Amino acid sequence: MKKIILLLVGIVAIGALGWYTKKLISGEGSSDTQLIDFAIKDTNSVDKIIVSDAFSRKIELVRKGKLWQAADGSCISQEGVHLMLDAMAKITLKGYLSDKAQKKFTELMSTSNTKVEIYQNGEWSKSWYIGPASQDHLGQIMLLESAEYGKSAFPVLMSLSGTYGIIDPRFYADPRKWMCTKIFAYDMEEIRSVEVKFPKESYRNFKVVNGGARFQVTQNGKKLSNLDTANVYRYLQGFKKVHFELANYELSQRQVDSVKRSTAFCELRLKEKRGKSQLLRLFRIKSDGPQQNEMGEIVDIDMNKFWCQLPSGDLVKCQYFVFNPLIMGYVFFPAMEEKFPENAIR
Repeated sequence: MKKIILLLVGIVAIGALGWYTKKLISGEGSSDTQLIDFAIKDTNSVDKIIVSDAFSRKIELVRKGKLWQAADGSCISQEGVHLMLDAMAKITLKGYLSDKAQKKFTELMSTSNTKVEIYQNGEWSKSWYIGPASQDHLGQIMLLESAEYGKSAFPVLMSLSGTYGIIDPRFYADPRKWMCTKIFAYDMEEIRSVEVKFPKESYRNFKVVNGGARFQVTQNGKKLSNLDTANVYRYLQGFKKVHFELANYELSQRQVDSVKRSTAFCELRLKEKRGKSQLLRLFRIKSDGPQQNEMGEIVDIDMNKFWCQLPSGDLVKCQYFVFNPLIMGYVFFPAMEEKFPENAIR
């Protein structure tokens, strides 16, 4: 009888120990109030991430097949999502905070944190509250809320396994940082026409029409003679990979509106064979100091970058190095130069 009782006690003890170990690993720390199970074992099951910060900024990202996009369907940086998913897989406990530090950072994080809401298979799973970095910048003070255990009472110190550095740079709510830098990504066969106009230099205007087996290039509506088909191929292939450099971090909304109301130095309209049309408006940027143009003249214009209004209405910064092959038609179609003024900049 005693043996049976001892056996039952042992079974209960083992069960209790197992339950406590599970709680310690999966949820609660030494004080039973510090959740530490931040990691997502299967990041392929993550299908929505919402990031919000103390500045009332918010971005919602959703998985569509193999790619991610913003909630409104717009293109986003795929690399940014992959860095977040990598952090979700590698996050691990670095240590617990002292009682004094617990109180300090609990109060701090109640008013200032980056919140990351993680959804798996269509259901909310966990939320991370990301606070400041540790003093050695090798860890991050964080607090966890989960569907299974609720919200932790106190934050803990977390880090990424096999990685040096802090966690919060991977999680940002500013929509500008998530913007996909792609402007054009067309194969030549997808393009119906490209029309480039210079409102103040009309002699530069040209249009390329892709008729499949035949091409047509016109300058202000007049067909160019002696057209080299190989050059048309080269020109249209330039639309395969066109990106802007930076989102707008400089201009206020009032300044943006002012730029848009001004006269663009160039407008580029691309029409797809399936019917969609995209218009870009290009605006000069005044330089901080004098710069030298292609003719050696001193000007007050930035000779490297310009503002571009995208079809979405967003204003972004682009490089002439990227766009010159798209807007300087005479490079591919030399016959255009016959209509250029003698003092025109080539």
